[in-house]
Amino acid sequence: MTVSALPAPWMLRGLNARDVDSLLHVQTICYGDEFLESREVFAQRLTAPHHCSVGVVHASDHTLKAYLAAYWSNLGKITPLDGHFTVPTANDPVLYLHDMSVLPELAGQGVARYLVQHLMHHARQRGLRQAALVSVQGSQTYWERQGFSVSPVLDAQQSMHLETYGDGALYMTAAL
Repeated sequence: MTVSALPAPWMLRGLNARDVDSLLHVQTICYGDEFLESREVFAQRLTAPHHCSVGVVHASDHTLKAYLAAYWSNLGKITPLDGHFTVPTANDPVLYLHDMSVLPELAGQGVARYLVQHLMHHARQRGLRQAALVSVQGSQTYWERQGFSVSPVLDAQQSMHLETYGDGALYMTAAL
């Protein structure tokens, strides 16, 4: 599968701990206070060796305009809202798409789809066979269009993690 092109003047780059303030700014605009995560947690996430988070920046000033916070995980493991990413075991890792935010000025330009396609392509190249995420704020239909479907959460601890996202949160998986 070919990944679609990112529209000019935007470019993709990996995220790191220096991006935390910009990432939190984008997150605040996109989600409001309900889904904000702490600076400390995001700083820890972006230094974790198993993260694969990417951002879209403007080519001229490198201002972060969109991001997809993601990492390698295990199937059925749900990171609670404002919780730390856990290190995956070697057994059958998956791509976990934790958080995606795209500023309104980029809406309708295919940026979100590009971010998802890019990381799913990268995961396939690493030999991963599945991706997972938590759908929030009524985004189930969007994620279904990206190939995800609702998966049951049978583990009590993971159910408690899912509940941190509020009513309507769904655990979803997709074959890569």
